[in-house]
Amino acid sequence: MLKKRIIPCLDVKNGRTVKGVNFVDLKDAGDAIELAKIYDVSGADELVFLDISATDEGRGTLLDFVRNVAKNISIPFTVGGGISSVESAKQVIFSGADKVGINSAAVRNPQLIHDIALEFGNQAVVLAVDAKKVETTPSGWEVFISGGKKATGLDLIDWVKEGVRLGAGEILLTSMDRDGVKNGFDIDMLQAVGKNVDVPIIASGGAGKIDDFIEVFEKTMVTGALAASVFHFREIEIGGVKSELLKNGVSVRI
Repeated sequence: MLKKRIIPCLDVKNGRTVKGVNFVDLKDAGDAIELAKIYDVSGADELVFLDISATDEGRGTLLDFVRNVAKNISIPFTVGGGISSVESAKQVIFSGADKVGINSAAVRNPQLIHDIALEFGNQAVVLAVDAKKVETTPSGWEVFISGGKKATGLDLIDWVKEGVRLGAGEILLTSMDRDGVKNGFDIDMLQAVGKNVDVPIIASGGAGKIDDFIEVFEKTMVTGALAASVFHFREIEIGGVKSELLKNGVSVRI
């Protein structure tokens, strides 16, 4: 049985980890490298780093930061933010990242998904999708870009299916409605996407207690559950999450 993954996410701005609610009101959560080292030894299966200001500032990912991460941890990690070309993806991967996350740039240029997958393999391409409940799309969810600031008009299901067709090997799906609210993952949205794509899905947005992790693995097809503030501020320990998952019949790596 494929083991489920617990994945801390570090939203990085100027080398510091920040966290907000519904993509706004960011608060400092500590030094990103130090947090990464803690997660590496405390049982995290992977890490995700998002350079949250790169796209808005029109620059690439901070490569020195990526190299520093690679030197300090031994688990796989994904880097997103500011990756807008095959060359920028190459720089991030050659700096030590195992996978690249693309979001806004993929919406603006879907061919980028195919091009990066062709160069590095589907397994290296994580399509990061930020979606919000709306009444204007067939599925009931719309895709947003630029850190949740811009509506795209894209239907969530149409977009993830297109992303996978183009070569995305994994979907990182964030519910903007649940982000930082800590009232549980968006089960309905995750189930809808799970029925329409055949690649691994990482659930993001809403983790507030251990039962939320149990629920998302029991009720959806996701292979990973991502969280930020509950781990950064030590409200939940990764070891505790995994112990409870095992007690509930969810296979995890110990």
